[in-house]
Amino acid sequence: MEISFYGAAQEVTGSMHLLEVNQQRILLDCGSYQGRRDETYERNLNFPFDPATIDTLVLSHAHIDHSGNIPNLVKKGFRGNIWCTQATRNLATYMLMDSGHIMERDVEYVNKRRARKGEPPVEPLYTQHDVRACLKQFIGIGLARPIPIADGVTLTLHNAGHILGAAFVQLDIREHTGNKTWRIVFSGDLGRAENEILNPPVAPPPADIVILESTYGDRLHEPYASARKHLRDVVNATARRRGKVIIPSFAVGRTQEIVYALNQLDATGDIPELPVFVDSPLAVNATDVFRMHPEDWNPALQTFLNDGGQRAPFDYSNLEYVRDVRRSKQLNTLSEPAIIISASGMAESGRILHHLKNNIEDPANTVLIVSFQAVNTLGRHLQDGTNPVRIFGDEYRVRAHIESIQGYSAHADQAGLVDWASAFPRERLANCFLVHGEPEPMMVLQGKLQATGMRHITTPTRGQQFSF
Repeated sequence: MEISFYGAAQEVTGSMHLLEVNQQRILLDCGSYQGRRDETYERNLNFPFDPATIDTLVLSHAHIDHSGNIPNLVKKGFRGNIWCTQATRNLATYMLMDSGHIMERDVEYVNKRRARKGEPPVEPLYTQHDVRACLKQFIGIGLARPIPIADGVTLTLHNAGHILGAAFVQLDIREHTGNKTWRIVFSGDLGRAENEILNPPVAPPPADIVILESTYGDRLHEPYASARKHLRDVVNATARRRGKVIIPSFAVGRTQEIVYALNQLDATGDIPELPVFVDSPLAVNATDVFRMHPEDWNPALQTFLNDGGQRAPFDYSNLEYVRDVRRSKQLNTLSEPAIIISASGMAESGRILHHLKNNIEDPANTVLIVSFQAVNTLGRHLQDGTNPVRIFGDEYRVRAHIESIQGYSAHADQAGLVDWASAFPRERLANCFLVHGEPEPMMVLQGKLQATGMRHITTPTRGQQFSF
């Protein structure tokens, strides 16, 4: 048996790991790499293996850094099943179609510039047509239901609590050579034990090999109660100034958390009755998927639903979901206080740029950062106090208030990762591979895990292969 690490190896992007056993090749995730533009295109375009030789794929969840290169994998010859939860299959439909649309639009813009220079056109990594083709290979299965997926390999998915449908992967393997058995557990992305919407991650079963994410291996999160209080204070202060709260937010997970938090604050009268606009087609579609899967809602949300006189968590009287462009443009003419939630979460593309352009120079307004901001993104520049900032190539003075709330991360923090990993009996565990993290958080988490008695912790590099 061999395991090779081809993505999210000492980086937080492009999750992709290859398991080879019994002459079968099983891919764990097939995420898009995100980095410098040229490197991003080349890494996503060219796989380090022949996609046609992959027998099956297991997808932990729908986030693009885990699912985003599946259409390209299929386009290049992969014909096997794609196993995931039913909610992941539903979310991936919208997310991958949105990704394909963005690629088509970006290439159209690039080719106009290339044509002016007399350069040949380029093709998108994949199109919406390619997405529709790959969706035929998705198979949604229930949690805790073992199913054979390859010769001698049984898959069981367990709730990971990260986003709707997110699962950690259990593979029970019987090698034909020597009749040896293995259990591999791949965490995917783990959520927090304290979650406002979803059920928390379940404890993992004993395992021989663990592949563990380490995104926040070096920090602790702000509690949800503190985050909600901070959100309340920001909304109230902005409303007193007769301003607008502009919230760049990831369409899947984060938007639904913010909507639910505002719903709670509105229900208890802790904030004034302000119009709330969710201005992101993908976020609107993702929220529809959340409504389809109440089985994933945690007991606290169920209680809110029942005690609130059937007040739905993602719908209330002051909330409007905006799909069409015309309505989105109308929001830029609002003169009354309001809350606008829009993608992208790092303010790099999409409708949020128009809202920032039209509101960032007004000192009555607030830009509220609720998501992780990568280096060199507009959201990070705002968070770091850069002034002026560039939007659509033009400079704008930052006169709006800039606030950040760190309590809405969908990832387990250091304590959550260590607690989850403590369930693995140390005497059985042969190796723990840390992935999906930058080197420094990985090293810190490695030390914390070693302090609990875990040995043989490895931080693989991209392309590194291990034999067992």
